[in-house]
Amino acid sequence: MEGDCLSCIKYLMFVFNFLIFLGGSFLLGVGVWVVVDPTGFREIVAANPLLFTGVYIILAMGGMLFLLGFLGCCGAIRENKCLLLFFFMLILIIFLAELAAAILAFIFREHLTREYFTKELKKHYQGYNNTDVFTSTWNAIMNTFDCCGVNSPEDFEESIFRIINPSEMVPEACCRRNNHVGESGFSNREECLSGSMLYRNNKGCYSAVVDYFEMYIYVAGALAIVVLTIELFAMVFAMCLFRGIQ
Repeated sequence: MEGDCLSCIKYLMFVFNFLIFLGGSFLLGVGVWVVVDPTGFREIVAANPLLFTGVYIILAMGGMLFLLGFLGCCGAIRENKCLLLFFFMLILIIFLAELAAAILAFIFREHLTREYFTKELKKHYQGYNNTDVFTSTWNAIMNTFDCCGVNSPEDFEESIFRIINPSEMVPEACCRRNNHVGESGFSNREECLSGSMLYRNNKGCYSAVVDYFEMYIYVAGALAIVVLTIELFAMVFAMCLFRGIQ
C-alpha cells in the first residue's frame, strides 16, 4: 500500500512539474522572440520602457519556471534525492521571498497614496531630463496612459519642473496627440504648454493607472493565492517523495 501511495505521488509530481516546465518554456520563448525579433514588434516594445521592462520580467519568470519544472520532473521520475532536495529548497526560497514581498507591501502601503506620489512628483520630476530615471518613468506613464500629473495638471504648480521651466505650465508629456490616421505629433504643443485645457490631458495618472489595472489587480491577487497554494503542495509532495525513497 505504501509503495502504491509513493508511486502515485511520484507520477502526480511528474505531471504537475511537466506542466510548470511547459509554461516556463512558453514564457521563455515569447520573451526571447520579442528581444531578438529584428523587425516589427521589437520596435514597439523598445519605444515603451514599461513594456520593455515587462519583457525581461517575463524572461526571468520563464527561466525560473523552466528550471523548477525540469528539476521537479527529473527528481520525481529518477527518484533522485539530491534533485528533490534542491527542488524543495528552491521552492522554499521562492515561497519565503513572495511572503516577504507581501509583508513589505502591507507595511509600506502608505507609500502608494496619492499624497505620497504628488509630493515625490513635485520634488523630483524635471520634465525633459530623460537621463533621470524618475523623470523618464513619469514621462513613459503619462505618454502611455494619456494622463497628466498624479491627480491633475495642477500638480505641477510649485514644483521643481516649474522652477526649471518657468514658461511652461505642464510638461510636453501632458500634451494631447493627434489620433487621426496618417497624422502624428501633438494637437497644439504651444497652447498645451501655455496651459490650455483643450490641448492637454486633464485626467490624473493615479486614476488612469488604477482604472486600467483594476481588473488585473484582483486577478493578480487570486493568482498569487493559487501560486502560493501550489508551492505549498509542491513542497509537501517533494518532501514525501524524498522521505519515501530508500
